[in-house]
Amino acid sequence: MINRTIALAKYKGTFEQPDIFGYYGGFGGAYIPEMLYPNVEELKSRYLKIMYEDDFQKEFRALLKDYVGRPSPLYHAKRLSEKHGTTIFLKREDLNHTGAHKINNTIGQLLLARRLGKHRIIAETGAGQHGVATATVCALMDMQCVVYMGEKDIERQAPNVARMKMLGATVIPATSGSKTLKDATNEAIRDWINNPVDTHYIIGSVVGPHPYPDMVARFQSIISEEMRWQLKEHTGSEFPTHVVACVGGGSNAAGAFYHYLEEFAVQLVAVEAAGCGIRSGMSAATTQLGKAGILHGSKSLVMQTEDGQVVEPHSISAGLDYPGIGPLHAHLYETGRALFLSATDEEAIDAAFELTRLEGIIPALESAHAIAGLDQLKLTSKDTVVVCLSGRGDKDMAAYMKAMGE
Repeated sequence: MINRTIALAKYKGTFEQPDIFGYYGGFGGAYIPEMLYPNVEELKSRYLKIMYEDDFQKEFRALLKDYVGRPSPLYHAKRLSEKHGTTIFLKREDLNHTGAHKINNTIGQLLLARRLGKHRIIAETGAGQHGVATATVCALMDMQCVVYMGEKDIERQAPNVARMKMLGATVIPATSGSKTLKDATNEAIRDWINNPVDTHYIIGSVVGPHPYPDMVARFQSIISEEMRWQLKEHTGSEFPTHVVACVGGGSNAAGAFYHYLEEFAVQLVAVEAAGCGIRSGMSAATTQLGKAGILHGSKSLVMQTEDGQVVEPHSISAGLDYPGIGPLHAHLYETGRALFLSATDEEAIDAAFELTRLEGIIPALESAHAIAGLDQLKLTSKDTVVVCLSGRGDKDMAAYMKAMGE
């Protein structure tokens, strides 16, 4: 176990942004094929300037308000609070248009791609929420859209596949490997290599080569930006004692943590997917099972064999079924800035039913892992906890019906 106090005392950098080479401590960078170098360099040299231009921010925030429906509510979950003997707020990203946090990033990246002169969009997706969010904004802005999705995920997330197709996207199955998110990402990267001039790859999480982890975190930082002023309205203080979020690649967690990264009194809590158990051979708890390696264009913690072959992950949640973690989160783990927990498939299912019956909110299986993490924290009546409820559960009804024996 990392001694958080000692690790933080030794750390002299900033958590909010990587260095000029895209590294958070020892994690990050851009490990890319030569064919992609011009695209990635163009992004790296222009993304910050474009993102913070007045006309970009005006258009981005207008769409977040009028199209997505932001700000998403910060809801005081009274019965869940009573159960845990503390004060718990839910950041309701499940109420966004398309049902998850993903659209915050897809709107931002599409506006960026348009300013870079791209007219074809590709994306990868696991649970389908990022794919739906990408297809949605492509329909809105009349852009060609191709989404890569693991064949296994296509089967277990059929409603989202139908949504993508209805929105005009072409959904291409990834049939290699575990046929899940990792393999969909591989296929999307191959597409980008073959179409470097006219295509922008909208990566859905804080993974990939620099500048993607930083860019996605910045677009998702609207979550914690809102949390601060909303919490002050509720409690008189911008600062909770804990911020809790599920982590696969980690975009919702990056967004929920972002404006608290340098506020060391706030405990950041990331909950990974333990699958059938951390040591079961069917897990996606990367910080517990991974070691430093290269995956999808960046150096991070990766589940791999002794000779460097990627280990197939497992989670009941398609969005957490990934053998790596974003470099920011690897850095938060290594320095002890964030506490990393894990929840099994069974614990996530139980947490989903508990939230549904206590608060009348059906969460995505991804978000249910964050709710399950509450049982592992030693909370008191003086604590104030914010849980990022990253998505809604209608896409996971098949899994919930199976749990009910339907």
